[in-house]
Amino acid sequence: MRIKVLFFAKSREVAGLSEQVFELADGGNTEDLLHQIISAHPGLENVMKSCVFAVNQEYVRPCDKEPLKEGDEVAIIPPLSGG
Repeated sequence: MRIKVLFFAKSREVAGLSEQVFELADGGNTEDLLHQIISAHPGLENVMKSCVFAVNQEYVRPCDKEPLKEGDEVAIIPPLSGG
């Protein structure tokens, strides 16, 4: 199944792109996707430790193993900072 991933802020900076489509096996989940993202972009490993995912605009933690389905959109949301 195809999952569209959107990169924001630091994750976009490290990945070098704003979006990418990943192929997951049927029955894949957010943890499976996390492993694929890190495999494709090893520099994101440390960044991802403080990020949350938004699956179709609903926040989840990647380690929650949220089931994914064909056509889902997953945004990688790093923590916000500033002042």
